[in-house]
Amino acid sequence: MDISVYRPGELTATDRAAWTALQSKAHLNGSPELANPFLSPEFALAVGRCRRGVRIAVVRENGEGVAYFPFQRTGAGIGRAVGIGVSDCQGVVHRPGFTWDAHELLRACGLAVWEFDHLVEGQAPFEAGASGTFPSPVMDVDQGYETYLSQLRERSPKFTRTTLAKERKLGRDAGEVRYVHDERDPEALRTLMDWKSAQYRRTGRSDRFAHPWITHLVQQLFHTRSEQFAGILSVLYADGKPVAGHFGLRSERVLACWFPAYDPAFSKYSPGLILHLRMAEAAAADGIAYLDLGRGQKEYKDSLKTRELAVSEGWVTRRHPIAIGHRARRAPVRALRNAVLARPELFEPADRILKRMGKIRSRH
Repeated sequence: MDISVYRPGELTATDRAAWTALQSKAHLNGSPELANPFLSPEFALAVGRCRRGVRIAVVRENGEGVAYFPFQRTGAGIGRAVGIGVSDCQGVVHRPGFTWDAHELLRACGLAVWEFDHLVEGQAPFEAGASGTFPSPVMDVDQGYETYLSQLRERSPKFTRTTLAKERKLGRDAGEVRYVHDERDPEALRTLMDWKSAQYRRTGRSDRFAHPWITHLVQQLFHTRSEQFAGILSVLYADGKPVAGHFGLRSERVLACWFPAYDPAFSKYSPGLILHLRMAEAAAADGIAYLDLGRGQKEYKDSLKTRELAVSEGWVTRRHPIAIGHRARRAPVRALRNAVLARPELFEPADRILKRMGKIRSRH
């Protein structure tokens, strides 16, 4: 393989266009998972402006770019997926039929190990290193919103009926309900991030927006817009007041759900569920094929999904002492976390403890 490695600012306009073209054609070429906006050049370049060590490997055949592999690396040769921890889709974007040798790619990138936690399906050279595979629910709207809603009614009649009734009740109690699919007010984004930070603290989770680089990344992507990629802020209003919001990323065919949150004062109306149905309706009108709800067990995802994709976590390694040491440190932590998440008798008590701790912290 003819492999060149670039810093984000060194990537040419020709390569960016070729990378985007591969994503645009992915759904036609039988690899729709490669159209995910987290695999776009815009996301990799935005992370590169917020984090050190971002690099992009370009594989060429006869001088033409046929595969693009964004990654982050340390000076010691430890590599991770770009934006790991906030990225919901990772891997190599490539032309149909292209395959690669994982060890050769890592060697060209100067990596002893490459770690991933949301590896997209169809990456056979990397899948050999997967230690676990997990569902990533999606909402299919390619046949139109009415088709999606009728399928939802058939599959979950009580859930659908209750959610739509709550939207009507919200309008009666709080005032006119209005939905903005692509809100451009930065103040609305700040409100959403405040809600999300409070939710993280309330549930005992680590507050992602306490990390300045994540806040900076989201703000950058909010202002990133093209026909092929955009950061989309969607807001549900009642009587002109925001009650729920979501910030995600859009490619031509996929809306990747990322940061949903709502005002707890309106929780009895399930504004987050109402918001997701409105998002599905608007996304279908925009020609989106599906909304990717992302990896993670959540009751609302099970209620809204039409099917599931699969993402994997693990490591690809070369024979190198650094790779052995890195895996030895990371593997037990991941194994313990996944064991807790997979077993309700362990997860539910742990979740209750985290929420109690979150309430204690919020009082102080």
